[in-house]
Amino acid sequence: MLETSSQRWSFLFFYDILLMEMIFMEIKTGYLYHIKDEYFDFVNDENLMQNHEKGKKRPTYFTIKDKDILWFIPVSSKIDKYMKIVDRKVKKYGFCNTILIEKIFDKYSAILLQNAFPTLEKYIDHVHTVDGKPARVPEKLEKIILDNFKTLMKLHNRGIKVFFTDIDKIKNMILEELK
Repeated sequence: MLETSSQRWSFLFFYDILLMEMIFMEIKTGYLYHIKDEYFDFVNDENLMQNHEKGKKRPTYFTIKDKDILWFIPVSSKIDKYMKIVDRKVKKYGFCNTILIEKIFDKYSAILLQNAFPTLEKYIDHVHTVDGKPARVPEKLEKIILDNFKTLMKLHNRGIKVFFTDIDKIKNMILEELK
């Protein structure tokens, strides 16, 4: 595997840097992250998306930092599936702000605002990377996502069901955990 002393030292140096990044990772709005399985065990909500798909960590989550709470919004590569839903909503309502189909890193993705949920930093597994760098959506797209999320939260606060999960129950659970 690591045959020379130089290779072993290079590996250990790289591994140490990786560990330091994980320990001191600053969570920021607009970046993509993966979540730990233990979050799903803790919350135990059947309406949350599955964390694994064919052995890979899926999906990635667009993150909004809101004080001690993080909001995770799933990002899916299943464009055909979600485009049909968007089309139905546009025909029915004239618009769709619960699912956005946008280009992220040269590929179209479905940004599933309807599947958003609150979580805590301790449940983040790792930052998603592209070419070895933390993945961040373009600022213009970040603003679109944030604006739509704020609109959906206002509707939610008025009693209109726009999220699949019971975000109030989950938020109360994680706030209790912070005490």
